[in-house]
Amino acid sequence: MIAAVCGTPLLAGALLLVAGRRADRAAPAAGVAVATAVLGLAVAAAAVRPSARFAMLPGTPGGLAVDGLSAAMVVTVAAVVLLVLLYAAAERFGARFFGLMLVFAGAMLVTVTASDLLLLLMGWEVMGAMSYALIGYRWTDESVVRSADVAFVTTRAADTGLYLAAGFALAGTGSLELEALASADSPWLDLIAVGVVVAALGKSAQLPFSFWLSRAMAGPSAVSALLHSATMVAAGGYLLLRLDPLLAASGWAGVVVSWVGALTALALGVVALAQRDLKQLLAASTCSQVGFIVLAAGAASVTGGALHLIAHAAVKSLLFLCAGVWLARLGTRRMDELRGAARTFRWVGATFALGALALAGVPPLALWFTKDAVLAAALERSAGLFAVGTAASVVAAGYAAKALVAVWARGGGEAREGAPLLQKIPLGVLAAAACVVGFAVPFEVRPRASAWELGLSGVLAVAVVVAVAVGGRVRAPAWGLQWLYLERVAHAGVVRPVFALARGLARFDDRVVDGTVMAVARGGRRVAAFAGRDVEPRVDGVTAAVGRGARALGALARRPQTGQVHLYYAQAAVVLAVLVLVAILAG
Repeated sequence: MIAAVCGTPLLAGALLLVAGRRADRAAPAAGVAVATAVLGLAVAAAAVRPSARFAMLPGTPGGLAVDGLSAAMVVTVAAVVLLVLLYAAAERFGARFFGLMLVFAGAMLVTVTASDLLLLLMGWEVMGAMSYALIGYRWTDESVVRSADVAFVTTRAADTGLYLAAGFALAGTGSLELEALASADSPWLDLIAVGVVVAALGKSAQLPFSFWLSRAMAGPSAVSALLHSATMVAAGGYLLLRLDPLLAASGWAGVVVSWVGALTALALGVVALAQRDLKQLLAASTCSQVGFIVLAAGAASVTGGALHLIAHAAVKSLLFLCAGVWLARLGTRRMDELRGAARTFRWVGATFALGALALAGVPPLALWFTKDAVLAAALERSAGLFAVGTAASVVAAGYAAKALVAVWARGGGEAREGAPLLQKIPLGVLAAAACVVGFAVPFEVRPRASAWELGLSGVLAVAVVVAVAVGGRVRAPAWGLQWLYLERVAHAGVVRPVFALARGLARFDDRVVDGTVMAVARGGRRVAAFAGRDVEPRVDGVTAAVGRGARALGALARRPQTGQVHLYYAQAAVVLAVLVLVAILAG
């Protein structure tokens, strides 16, 4: 069963990619059918909890397994994949798109069910490659390709940490099993934790890697709804939740992770407030909301983090798909040009409103409950963490209200049908999930937010939404619009020095290494020329003289060989006489 859950989308996606344009007409129906089957398998796997044990390398057992945490993830991933592909079927994407999406989904399912680092790395890598291809789906646009490059290179740089963690795990424990990582001795334990944390923060677009998610918005809205809200960006947070024992065993990793998550939630919330582009606002808010998941992982609230991950997947997929409808129909993502869009497209506007209110943390919608579960865990760890997290939740209400007010403001045209039925269905399902998913998932939350925490959070969220609706404008610092200048800092602090080093090494290679090789070659040619011109004739002369002498001696030696017996006797007599004479003289 678990092989079918992971293998079905991988195989179907690969077949669509191989078929290419010949399968364009059948691809939407095939993609939706496969996604439906995968969802059914995922629900069955969540109920049965299957596992498969095998060793990819000798002496390193591992495999795939569905437990409590991964059960929730496989159902979430499969459900969002189905709804997004159903939405995309109305957009007339071809076989390449559906093939890439299915392969990505399969890789994500491998990632969340892997019980060892090797399989996890395989899923992680395929997921990153498919993300690159999907962000750059419209590859004829140079700016889209550049954005895909930035996103891919940034996440790949952080992914190096996972490779290092695997190497340190083999050195420290002799095993790649996730359960064994926390048992490593020092210093391997700390090194493994460093690698895992860096890889997870990079994949989840947390500080200082957040800027790549801004670039990822160059992809189609359906890609953003799946990859950059519900799956790939959430994968880093999921990994930290999965490896909670490792964070606890290291002592320091949980503290670092929780503070990075809290600061990302606050700082990228301010970035979202400053945005004028709807997709950029949603992207920054994704970094901010995933920050709460990372905060939960650092604060050892695995259940709270998982609930927030699931609820956020529903909410943010909904908002991205709504933005995609408006972008396709109105041709713009700018919020000042989307005024009244929700009034023009009522169904889209209504579902967007539910998603935005859930994102704001308005009770009793999903993120109100899940976010407070995270903040309750933060309060147990540190009052400072709780304060930063609460501030981030207030900012979240601000950017959600800003988007809501922008699309519902007066100024649009007459109401009309803006989305086909294939798109209305996923919007309606996701809107319903945004209302109840935080309560419907059968997880026992510990620690549970107290009544005063829930009340305070709800009151603050409602107050901020009302204030933004009444005030109309939200002011944010200019640096927020530029995503904290993170990409510029990365270019100045990493990209340019690396390129400078590369150019220096290239010059060293050209002038020193290559120069040395060429000098040796020139010297060899000169030695060969000298030998051919001066040495070889002399050597040839000596050789010829030896040959001539040998021939002369041979000619002399042949003369006595006449074949006449009496001459042989005479020669023997002469030799004996000479020997006698020598003996006499010697005596």
